[in-house]
Amino acid sequence: MITKLLVANRGEIASRVMRTAHRLGISTVAVYSDPDADAPFVALADESVRLPGATPGETYLRAEKVIAAARATGADAVHPGYGFLSENEAFARDCAAAGLTFVGPSPEAIASMGSKLEAKALMESAGVPVLPGATVTDDTDLSAVAAGIGFPVLVKAAFGGGGRGMRVVASDAELRDAVDGARREAASAFGDGTVFLERFVVDPRHVEVQILGDTHGAVVHLFERECSIQRRYQKIVEESPSPAVDEALRSELGAAAVAAGKAIGYTGAGTVEFVLGQDGAFFFLEVNTRLQVEHPVTELVTGLDLVEQQIRVAEGEALGPDVTDARIDGHAIEVRLYAETVARGDDGVATYLPATGTLHRFDVPGDVRVDTGVADGSVVSPHYDPMLAKVIAHGRTRGEAARALARALAGAALHGVTTNRDLLVGILREPEFLAGSTDTGYLVRHDPVALGSGTLGAGGTRHAAAAALATQAGNRASARVLGGIPSGFRNVGGAPQRIAYTLGDREIEVTYRFRRGGTGTARGLDITVDGEPLGETVVLLSATPDTVTLEVDGVRRTYTVHRSGGRSYVDGPDGSVALGEVPRFADPNAVAAAGSLLAPMPGTVVRVLGETGAAVTAGQPLVVLEAMKMEHTVAAPGDGVLGEVRVSAGDQVDTGQVLAVVSDVEEGES
Repeated sequence: MITKLLVANRGEIASRVMRTAHRLGISTVAVYSDPDADAPFVALADESVRLPGATPGETYLRAEKVIAAARATGADAVHPGYGFLSENEAFARDCAAAGLTFVGPSPEAIASMGSKLEAKALMESAGVPVLPGATVTDDTDLSAVAAGIGFPVLVKAAFGGGGRGMRVVASDAELRDAVDGARREAASAFGDGTVFLERFVVDPRHVEVQILGDTHGAVVHLFERECSIQRRYQKIVEESPSPAVDEALRSELGAAAVAAGKAIGYTGAGTVEFVLGQDGAFFFLEVNTRLQVEHPVTELVTGLDLVEQQIRVAEGEALGPDVTDARIDGHAIEVRLYAETVARGDDGVATYLPATGTLHRFDVPGDVRVDTGVADGSVVSPHYDPMLAKVIAHGRTRGEAARALARALAGAALHGVTTNRDLLVGILREPEFLAGSTDTGYLVRHDPVALGSGTLGAGGTRHAAAAALATQAGNRASARVLGGIPSGFRNVGGAPQRIAYTLGDREIEVTYRFRRGGTGTARGLDITVDGEPLGETVVLLSATPDTVTLEVDGVRRTYTVHRSGGRSYVDGPDGSVALGEVPRFADPNAVAAAGSLLAPMPGTVVRVLGETGAAVTAGQPLVVLEAMKMEHTVAAPGDGVLGEVRVSAGDQVDTGQVLAVVSDVEEGES
């Protein structure tokens, strides 16, 4: 029996594993990096051990430090979560050598799936359909191999997942750069830069099957999950069951997944991933020899706790009838809430830039499950994956689950860090999604920026008005004299009060003036946003620094306002906005020189691709940054001369920091 479990991970999965362990009466141990010292998962654990450093390579990927922490605390088992060391064969062997129970598959099973190319060969021999591919070595003739597979090809990390180290290549001219970039990204994320090429199926569905195996030779499947909606090859919406899978196809997929599990002697929880073509044909992608991020949707439709099943299998128990007789009940949908900015790049294509900062407020209402590793006051750093939480809804039907999930997200208070919340709500309410017609090309057909823009009612005008009135209420509440009268009051009417905000890349000006008289606390006012009246009739029913209730043309709405760090976070029934408060007197030093290349997020400079004095063209890559294990290229804003380079490889930069300056050609020649 396991008595003390060390969780060799961080964030939401560490918290999620600990909750089940505590319910089963098992003590827990956390390991944490320096940036995670105050994280909720550390406080949740019974004991914790510091891993000095910040980056994964210094901390969570250091197997010897994790095992030393287990020995120091007397832990008798290790749960690896997902990512980091979860699919590391050597770590599983080292745990066994140290007398620790590894809550996961055997080292041999991990090793058999560690190389995706070798895994495909093994699956083919087991009768599981596979796609053609080849490993890339220093001697590989890339052009010849890709031509043999057929374009488009997918460049893919051989020892990892989560979309890192992946590139789609449409022609031979793009191949070398794609392979080199994928190798760097894979080495950074997984410690191994090996990649391979594989035929890329255009716009398939991504369908995976959950399997469970025990140490007595039994392997069963727990149905499928649909994971087709992805950005940067990372899933953001997952559901079970798949709307594209009927009972006959479910039986075929399940049989193939069980065959895959038995071929490698699988024990514990794992996932067999497939691509599903429009014609119903499916092909093996990989076996993830760990718990998946999206496992909660399977838990909600089956009623099983997969972490509990992992622990029971690790303790030697056979799979019980609750597993072998499991059935699908209703429908579950999960979304991944990321700290990231979804915007349109200069080329018109959507970009997803990780965001960092302090999460001042985090609250998701409604009858939904929230698996998270953050809380009010948590700091989102650039060192790790930017996922804040997984939010999951279960309903009698798919439509009910989508509706409940969209409402919960739309009503969430997410203050301090930009998130992809609006995109997720837009997807959940979009007709094609609701019809179940999703595939991996969904976010190509549907503009992510447009999807996310439909959640904000009236363009944020009412929110800006509420923010201004809450600020006014706060000013009066803190006034030392005559606090009971409106700010700007005059015996003879004068100019209205003015306050300006930034919303995205635009500035909003609010002007307001209270009318005399009123009934009780209700007061009429004249209020405009960007020169346009908020309504024909506007009545302020109540205002405090935190809550404003407005009646506009007979419709009453209440807004909550949270001010922090020069920003007003406004949540209402018609959406949520973060408004930057514009100071009355601008700082002249805050304006960057024309032609400046600014860092779009905090990160590390990987490469500088130009030299001072060199001529550059618009869109030419000049600086490559790495943040949260992904590479981002900063390009020249226009034709000119690279007049100044302010960073070099290895430098840490912050959002908005000037990386380089491109001066105008004519100006440079004069």
